[in-house]
Amino acid sequence: MQPKSAPSEVESQPILESQSFKPLKICLLGYRSKPHCGGQGVYIRYLSAALQKLGHSVDVISGEPYPELVEGVRLIKLPGLNLFEKENRLTALRWKDFQSATSLFEWFSVLTGGFPEPYTFGQRVLRYFNETKTDYDLIHDNQSLCYGLLGLQQKGYPVITTIHHPITKDRDIALNSARNRRHRILIRRWHYFLHMQGHVVRNLKHLLTVSNQSRHDISKAFKISETKVNVVHNGIDTVDFSPLPEIQRRPFRIMATASADIPLKGLDYLLKAIAELIPRFPDLNLVVLGSPKPGGHTESLINRLNLGNVITFVNGLSTEEINRYYAEASIAVIPSLYEGFGLPAGEAMSSGVPVISTTGGALPEVVGEAGLLVPPGNAGALANAMTDLLENAEKRDRLGAAGRKRILEKFSWDVAARQMTRYYYKVLQDVNHQF
Repeated sequence: MQPKSAPSEVESQPILESQSFKPLKICLLGYRSKPHCGGQGVYIRYLSAALQKLGHSVDVISGEPYPELVEGVRLIKLPGLNLFEKENRLTALRWKDFQSATSLFEWFSVLTGGFPEPYTFGQRVLRYFNETKTDYDLIHDNQSLCYGLLGLQQKGYPVITTIHHPITKDRDIALNSARNRRHRILIRRWHYFLHMQGHVVRNLKHLLTVSNQSRHDISKAFKISETKVNVVHNGIDTVDFSPLPEIQRRPFRIMATASADIPLKGLDYLLKAIAELIPRFPDLNLVVLGSPKPGGHTESLINRLNLGNVITFVNGLSTEEINRYYAEASIAVIPSLYEGFGLPAGEAMSSGVPVISTTGGALPEVVGEAGLLVPPGNAGALANAMTDLLENAEKRDRLGAAGRKRILEKFSWDVAARQMTRYYYKVLQDVNHQF
């Protein structure tokens, strides 16, 4: 059952065109913001573009890997060590890095199994604002939830953070899937930054999330009232992700977006469902937008299920290329155990592909009645739903059209940007700013 909307949910009605308002100068923060490798980069790219389209001035301050932004949105680069992209992390330090306590901390933390980027990005952001004169109306963080945000708040800036979902969910699912005690220790070490995030969530004044389910889960995970968390749903790029009727769908092509070797994304259950269906549909083909770790868990499971000739992994694609894959697919499957919103579901629906999704997290909020919903972690239910659609072309066409209609009406970035602007004005009123 979905949690009820709390009084703090931002109204979905658009800003009145006759309303007189001052365009805002907005600073978006992202500790890593490259699109096509995670939802956070997508969020930065499209939110900044949609806000600019409404007339706001937008700067993005980001660590590496940097975002791809539309013309007119200014990128301010705050490079860190970007150690996860380096072949040899041990020798990655440059001479100037030895003179920075932040860089030394980042280097040592990564070498000992930690994930320090949110913290170190926050230290660099705070230093930037201490050294640079700025005139932003507000600062909007994209889930770094770093101590630096509290420093900015203390300096008098209106600071907002978007929490896409509590990372406690990722940690708990990973722990439940851990192979042994050593693996559990490594998982807890990696997620040590959650101590920081919990402290920041409880002390930051303005919290935002992307679904009612996430608001409920954030409240539970960080022990705060749901009324403290506002909701503005994500948008979907309905132009880049749109139907391509000139491309013929492949009758037995299944499309999925699932980060391989991450239990949260539920790829194991989809692979088992595909293996169950192969005797009935021998021409079945699964395309997964993701990249399995060589010699890792996913590769091992594929070999065990004898699916090597059935599955194709693709990664590093442009939005246009991803949309073409959707156009070739007969069905898109989202097998996630949990999603704070569910961008892959929204993008597939916007592309006109019939969607099968689990009920994990906020996915039912996105899919609604425009797709088939099954319980998370249930390979048999996924197999039954895929069989239903593979054998019913009329139903596939109906759900594909319904999905596109739902995204256009409820989840476009134009709608999201107007809702976000209403929330920004509310925050500024709360801190006695005039606009």
